[in-house]
Amino acid sequence: MEELITRVTQKTGLDQATARKAIGLILGYLQKEGPQNEVNQLIEAMPGAMDAIEQAKTGASGGMMGMMGSMGGGVMALGGQLMGAGVSMGQMQPLGKELFAYGREKAGEDVMGPIVGSIPGLSQFV
Repeated sequence: MEELITRVTQKTGLDQATARKAIGLILGYLQKEGPQNEVNQLIEAMPGAMDAIEQAKTGASGGMMGMMGSMGGGVMALGGQLMGAGVSMGQMQPLGKELFAYGREKAGEDVMGPIVGSIPGLSQFV
């Protein structure tokens, strides 16, 4: 996980704590919305992923992001959560690209392809 956090901070300019939270939010979203088998393989291939997901859950904020999530806002709700965590719109795409590139390195395209393909709107961030 530390390697991924370093890569994300270099690509996005986020600090390490924000990068970790953002990664946890994204992985938690994939866990909820993506194909279970492939997402589980991805999480297993990324040491520290479950810890990041749990840490992101404990700091989840309500407000507008919570309302978007409860309305089933999909990728838009995830974007709201990321903004609430301190990720700007301009940082989201490089964050997603780096996270998914890392996922491909660790788990392979046969795991990442179905995840990206199964979640509407996700491909624009990866």
